[in-house]
Amino acid sequence: MKTEQGLVIEVIDNITKIKVGRHSDCSNCGGCPGSDSVIISANNKIGAKVGDRVTFEMKEVDVLKGAFIVFVLPLIIAFMGAILGGFIGTYIGSNINSSRIIGGITAFLLSMIFVKLFDRAATASEKSKPEIISILS
Repeated sequence: MKTEQGLVIEVIDNITKIKVGRHSDCSNCGGCPGSDSVIISANNKIGAKVGDRVTFEMKEVDVLKGAFIVFVLPLIIAFMGAILGGFIGTYIGSNINSSRIIGGITAFLLSMIFVKLFDRAATASEKSKPEIISILS
């Protein structure tokens, strides 16, 4: 499990929005737009309030799974779509290269729909949210 620190900026029931400064992993990735910080939602079982500096814990398995689904899976699916497009192009007698391009693009777009659905499910899931483990100040 990976622990980080941040500042509580909003509390709604047991869900807390935390402003987290970017660290070296974030600046290397560049996947999130914005300035020097990101806002995350975390479970607040210990009763942190707005203005508290907190330590929270993220499951590394969830982070790795999310990174794989967002960055690697669409490329694999696009490659498989290109191969399938080539077979379909051969079967129907059209240009194989055009069929591969169309198959790859179509599969990639379908994978983006899957990524969006995964993102919605992960955001709604209480298990995947980080959890506040201590209040620092």
